[in-house]
Amino acid sequence: GIPMTKDGRPKVCVPDPVLGRCVRPYHDPTLVQQGGPHGQRHSVADVNGGRMDGFIRTLVAGPNPCADDRSLRSCRDDLGPQGQPDVMGWHDAREIPNYWAYAERFVLQDHMFAPADSWTLPAHLFLVSAWSARCEDPEDPMSCRSDLGLEDLVDRQRHGEHPPIYAWTPITYLLTEAGVSWAYYVGEDTCLDPADPCPRLGEGRRGTPPAQNPLPSFTTTHEQGDLGNIRRHSDLFREIADGTLPMVSWVMPGGRNSEHPGNGAPITRGQAHVTRVVNAIMRSELWWTTAIFVTWDDWGGFYDHVPPPRVDANGYGIRVPGLLISPWAKAGTIDHQVLSFDAYLKLIEDLFLDGQRLDPETMSRPDSRPTVREEVPILGNLLREFDFTQDPLPPLILDPTPER
Repeated sequence: GIPMTKDGRPKVCVPDPVLGRCVRPYHDPTLVQQGGPHGQRHSVADVNGGRMDGFIRTLVAGPNPCADDRSLRSCRDDLGPQGQPDVMGWHDAREIPNYWAYAERFVLQDHMFAPADSWTLPAHLFLVSAWSARCEDPEDPMSCRSDLGLEDLVDRQRHGEHPPIYAWTPITYLLTEAGVSWAYYVGEDTCLDPADPCPRLGEGRRGTPPAQNPLPSFTTTHEQGDLGNIRRHSDLFREIADGTLPMVSWVMPGGRNSEHPGNGAPITRGQAHVTRVVNAIMRSELWWTTAIFVTWDDWGGFYDHVPPPRVDANGYGIRVPGLLISPWAKAGTIDHQVLSFDAYLKLIEDLFLDGQRLDPETMSRPDSRPTVREEVPILGNLLREFDFTQDPLPPLILDPTPER
């Protein structure tokens, strides 16, 4: 947590070039967030060599009227008590009681870092492959080189054609090769059929934005015939109910449920989506053999005081929240291990692939990745968050839309 004085005031402050003074983090009771720029250059500027003081300068440097003119009436809800932008705000149980309840009952990960110091698409690429790159030849995994920008590549995914773009090897290749079932669930209106491109861009009410759905554009997804493993939320809830959920699953939010800053939706919409997924599993027989990990893909431009470790040229990025929800979680604990999304892949590999890594030296389909992220020495082990000798924790069914 943010360092506090004995009387509950944040000790830290960040220079605000508009106000001409240092301003502090604050509790933000509003539910609609603006956040700040969060590409790679913005991460570098926010971290500022480990000083963690560039968040407002970065915001002011971008096209944000509420950052430039704090007197605008339309900006009142986006400012803190010192006139600081909402990039300095935090939420707690008053706004997000369900997330708070999960953290108190199960495991909170307080050193979960985004895998890359960049935006949504690279984070999701790391989530399924431990790398973000640009490939000269989509058929050649050795033609890829690290890239944390990729702004133009997401446009190629927008209308559902899903051409092969990402040539390196994702974890799904190893899962399919080993016969381990998997699925990647997206919003109802997401374009999925390459043979029938649709006009919806994924930013509608129920579609998952293309930056959060990169797997259909992995070359291996096409080569292995795995496009059918990209499914919709209705499939998720049906498979939970009938007990056919795959061994490994990713669940992406749809539309404005993503809690993405600037989308105009209250963050409680995202909390409601997560709660409905968790409730469905808890009400099923799957609960007793399931581990649910909840995280956010990047820092959204919001302030944090902990400098991210550097493991290679790509990251880590600024911290993100992380939760483990499971009957076998060490109840009510905080895991202080250094973690990133690579830890999810490491757990999948240890549980289902006999420890096989996304390692060019050992994979049947080598690529040119610069780092075997699962083997980085500082990376923690998620298995330490479990206790299989304890009495299993009962379900915690919560109201998806609790009253504030």
